[in-house]
Amino acid sequence: MSTLAIKGGSPVRRKPFTEWPIFDEQEEAALLKVFRSGKWWRFAFGQGVELTEPEEGEHSQTALFQKEFAEYHECKYGIAAANGTGTLEIGIRAMDLAVGDEIIVPAYTYVASATCVLQNNLVPIFVDVDPDTYNIDPERIEQAITDRTRAIMVVHFGGQPADMDRITAIADKHNLAVIEDAAHAHGCEWKGKKAGSMSLFSSFSFQAAKNMTAGEGGIILTDDEAFAAECDSMVWSGRRTGRPWYEFHRLGWNYRMTEFQGAILRVQLQRLEKQILHRERMGDYLSTLLDGLDGVSPLVRDERTTRHGYHIYMFRYDEQAIGVPKEKFVDALVAEGIPAFGGYTFGLYRNPMFLNKKFINGGFPLGTEYHEDIDYASFAEKCPVSERACNSEAVWLPQNLLLGNKKDMDDIAEAIEKVLKNKNEL
Repeated sequence: MSTLAIKGGSPVRRKPFTEWPIFDEQEEAALLKVFRSGKWWRFAFGQGVELTEPEEGEHSQTALFQKEFAEYHECKYGIAAANGTGTLEIGIRAMDLAVGDEIIVPAYTYVASATCVLQNNLVPIFVDVDPDTYNIDPERIEQAITDRTRAIMVVHFGGQPADMDRITAIADKHNLAVIEDAAHAHGCEWKGKKAGSMSLFSSFSFQAAKNMTAGEGGIILTDDEAFAAECDSMVWSGRRTGRPWYEFHRLGWNYRMTEFQGAILRVQLQRLEKQILHRERMGDYLSTLLDGLDGVSPLVRDERTTRHGYHIYMFRYDEQAIGVPKEKFVDALVAEGIPAFGGYTFGLYRNPMFLNKKFINGGFPLGTEYHEDIDYASFAEKCPVSERACNSEAVWLPQNLLLGNKKDMDDIAEAIEKVLKNKNEL
C-alpha cells in the first residue's frame, strides 16, 4: 500500500462519515410546539402527572416520553431526569442503603458508574472486565463480595449486554440487588429481553454522543412501583404527588427533565429501532472484515446478545505483536480519515479522585468508623484486563460511523490494513 497519510501520503478517506445527531423537521416541529405552548416544564401540566398514565387533555411531553420509553424497554415505570449521572445517583439513593455499604462496579467504564456510589456515601469496589467483551467479568464478582456488599452495578459496555444469566445467579445467591447502567444500551437485548429490564432499576443517558440524544437527559426504569415513586419524588426535591407543593418528604434533587428534552426524545425514540438494526448490520459486517487482519481482532459478540447497539465499536490491537505503541497506531488511523480513539487512558481506579480520595468531606466514608480504608492503586493488580485495554489494546470507533454503508466499513478496514502493513513507517 502507499505511504501512510501521517507521513505525507494520501489518506484512505477524505469524505466525512455520517454526522450525529440525526434530526429533521420532526424534532423542529416538536420543539416549536413546546415553545409556543409556553409550558416548558413537566409540572406546568399539574402536580399529579402519574408515572405511567399522563393526565387527560393536554399532555406533558416528558410524561409521555417516560411512558413510551419504559414500554419499549418492557418496564412498567420510567422516571426522566436531567442526565444519566443524576438517574444513577437517584436510583441508588432510593435503595436506602447504609453509609459505608459497598457496590461492585466494573473497572472499565465511565466515572459516573462509580461517582453515583460515592455521592450516596457508599463505597465502590472495582472488578475487572471480561477480555472478550469488556463487560464486567462474572468470574471475578464473587471474589469481591464482602459482608458489606449490597449490589452489583452492571454496565452494558459499548452496547453489548453483560452476562445477565450468571450475574443474576450470583446476585440471587448472595441476596444482592442488580443495577443496570444502560447508558450505552438503548434498545439492546439479552436473549430477547431488553437491556434495562433485568434488574431492580436501570439508568439510561441521552447525552450528546448517545444512541438517542436530546443533548442531555436520563431516565430510570423499574418494575417496582414503590421504588419508582421514591425516585420520582427525589427528581423534584423530595415532593410527593398529591401532597402540598412546598411539603418535602426526603432529601432530593432538582433533576427535572425539561419539556423540550422530552419532545426531542419522543421523536428520537421513533428513530431508534431502525438505527439499531442498521448499526448492528454494519458492526457485524465490519467484524467480518477485521477478522482477516493480523494484529487486530474485534470484541467477541456473545451468542446470547440478540440485539447489539454498537454504541462504541471496539477492536483489540495487539501492541506486542505489531511492535508499535497503540497511541501511534491510533494517530496514524486518524490521519487516514478514520476518527478512531484509544478509549480510557487508565482504569477508573487510577483517577486522582480515587488515588487521593477526594470524595465527600475528604475521604468519607473511607477510613472512618463506617468503613476500613482502601488503597485504590492496588486495584491495578486485580484488574489486568482493564489495564491492558487502557494501555495497549482497546481501540474505539464512535457509533455514528456505523450509520454509514458497507463502503464506509470497507474504508475503515482498508485504513486499518494500510497502517498495519506500513507499520515500519511508524
